[in-house]
Amino acid sequence: MGNGISRLNEFGQSPWYDNLSRSMLRSGGLDALMTQDGIRGVTSNPTIFEKAMAAGEGYDEQLLRLHHAGASPDEAFWGLVVQDITEAAAILHPLYESTAGADGFVSVEVSPRIADDTDATITQAKDLFARIGAPNVMIKIPATLAGLPAITEVIAAGINVNVTLIFDLDRYDAVLDAHQHGIERLIASGGNPSKVASVGSFFVSRVDTEIDKRLAPGDPLRGLPAVANAKVAYDRFIQHSATSEWREFEEKGAKPQRPLWASTSTKNPDYAPTLYVDELIGAETVNTLAPASIEALRSGIGNQRADSIIEDIDGAYVVFERLAAAGVSYFDVTKTLETEGVASFIASYDEVILTLERRIKELIS
Repeated sequence: MGNGISRLNEFGQSPWYDNLSRSMLRSGGLDALMTQDGIRGVTSNPTIFEKAMAAGEGYDEQLLRLHHAGASPDEAFWGLVVQDITEAAAILHPLYESTAGADGFVSVEVSPRIADDTDATITQAKDLFARIGAPNVMIKIPATLAGLPAITEVIAAGINVNVTLIFDLDRYDAVLDAHQHGIERLIASGGNPSKVASVGSFFVSRVDTEIDKRLAPGDPLRGLPAVANAKVAYDRFIQHSATSEWREFEEKGAKPQRPLWASTSTKNPDYAPTLYVDELIGAETVNTLAPASIEALRSGIGNQRADSIIEDIDGAYVVFERLAAAGVSYFDVTKTLETEGVASFIASYDEVILTLERRIKELIS
């Protein structure tokens, strides 16, 4: 290993792959990413599955079998998802074992249609974890207000959680608290906190995409807020990890909820393709890399350096002051991004169900 991806490992950051498909799993693609590039985990979401299943490769046989067994298109979707996640977990399991449960995870998200339903989220999270039956699976739960108590409940049940769609710093504080309360309940019930892992997924590029729309062309603030948001989030993570209360849980085996940088491929061609990789490298963090970022890092693009996440923290806080002075409401930006993020995943979920309906008709015609 000698490319930009492997350097992230050297700097204490875990690179995960933000993509999943059955063809990748069965062709050895994931194995190659692990052995050649140092990829240490995989994430998925409704949009990723919509793209994979729309392509169709590798899904038809199981889809037809599920249909003949009486499964609805929605039930068939989850059958296909569980199979993909199960296969990915098996491939990643040796890494999970060799890192003592620090890495080697694959994430699967609860239905975006229940993002505002706490009880339904808890039920599906527990069901998915039980159906897959692998210790290195993380259940993704969105950081909506309804998601917060679900995070606590699911962690208290001894289930790994990837908290997704985090944009707002105050909401991130609530996510850290929800994780800690879950660990506290797990320990109180006699559970082993060392067996439970969690990450908090901060979506990065979308922050700049939304704020850029609110700034004038050429404004010097463009391209700064997303990195600043993540840097301040990391600062809060460090502060939280240093509290005496968390230290007590850590002494009992609890693992910190690592910050995960999601949506880290740049959307604006004016920005460097590895901007959200190079500037967010830090110990006990994860960066989920989309295919475009993988290729950029393989080709030697960028300026990866240790602990870039803690460079000029004071300057990161100043960015928020400058945004307010420019008339940009941080709260409105993050609220908009959360609403749009959930809506986007619902749209992908609905589209994949329609895709499966069409494919079933084609297969049985």
